[in-house]
Amino acid sequence: MIRIAIIGCGNMGLTYAKAFLKDNIVSQKDILLIEKNAEIKDRLKPFGNVANQIDERIHGFDTIILAIKPQDSKAIYADLKKHIKPSQLLISIMAGITIETLKENLGHVSIIRAMPNTPAQLGMGITGFTASKETNIKDVLKADNLLNSTGKTVFFDDESKLDAVTALSGSGPAYFYFIASAMIEAGKQMGIDEHISSLLVKQTMNGAFHLMNTSENNLDDLIKSVASKGGTTEAALSVFKDEKLKEALVNGIVAAEKRAKELSKS
Repeated sequence: MIRIAIIGCGNMGLTYAKAFLKDNIVSQKDILLIEKNAEIKDRLKPFGNVANQIDERIHGFDTIILAIKPQDSKAIYADLKKHIKPSQLLISIMAGITIETLKENLGHVSIIRAMPNTPAQLGMGITGFTASKETNIKDVLKADNLLNSTGKTVFFDDESKLDAVTALSGSGPAYFYFIASAMIEAGKQMGIDEHISSLLVKQTMNGAFHLMNTSENNLDDLIKSVASKGGTTEAALSVFKDEKLKEALVNGIVAAEKRAKELSKS
């Protein structure tokens, strides 16, 4: 039987609680939701037992998920260090907070560090995760099972790769929305009403994703299947190439990784 305490119940913390219940991984009575914000607390009652602080109640839970904002981490270290037990598994989804930082501040070694993304709210997320060398294989598999409830997972032996995961998939939805926004704006400039332009772009992206995900062709071949020589698609791709759009996107994602590394060291 798994019993889970979730510290911080904003979007991601609550996403995990809902996913665990939906997949029957844990029952409502075996979830402890720790949230200091009184307004949020009232919305949590259908999903578990609710508390407003870290105290001895967490002793009865074998897994603790840290889902608070990274900038708030220092405020909870003292209380958590006081009550966490060596046998408990700690899963942190705090971006930029390394396993070593958690070890130093909590005096605890059984730690999973994970980087999910927002589509987890729909069960369509992707989470990169790693484990401290002291975490046993049973707990790694337990973490994998829990994180899988919100989508798919990828395990990394090298923790530093999570900075790239943060830049690529953690921040990735924003890049996708950015491109969609540009396409919708182009539609408006060409005289299409915004809501129609939005519908055309969203459904095009949805269909293109499913085709990409099921086709045996690689991405270059899929592009060629749309871009006939001398046609409209080729005209657009030519401008993208001249404007170095691909390079700009790659450079932006690499800049996000650099920032993630800086945050990990601060």
